[in-house]
Amino acid sequence: MRGKITGFLREYFFLFSIKFTILGCIVLVIGITGMWFQDILKNMLGFSKETLNWSLYILILGFIVFGIGVYYLYSYITTRKFVNEELKTNKRSEFLKKHVEVKQKVKHLPSKYQKMLKEKEEELQIK
Repeated sequence: MRGKITGFLREYFFLFSIKFTILGCIVLVIGITGMWFQDILKNMLGFSKETLNWSLYILILGFIVFGIGVYYLYSYITTRKFVNEELKTNKRSEFLKKHVEVKQKVKHLPSKYQKMLKEKEEELQIK
């Protein structure tokens, strides 16, 4: 069961990190608006006074969710960029230098990149 969940999350990691970032932005804006512009949320969006009392906690939650989303989005993009650059090389010696690192990073990317790595290993005759 754990393998299925991990595989699912690995395949849609980029999508989830984008959704976390967007959700964090929305919660952050609601928290900021609730802290300083309470009339806007009351009149336009119908928020209650009790909800607006929690705006500081909503703001903190927004920072946390936004930070997590940006961190995972950044890590995914940098990992993908590194793997793509290393898989573009046609020199066996250069590829062997970073082969272990590429293998470790590919484990955290979608299965498409694992297939690309296997093809590159077959092309350069690496075991």
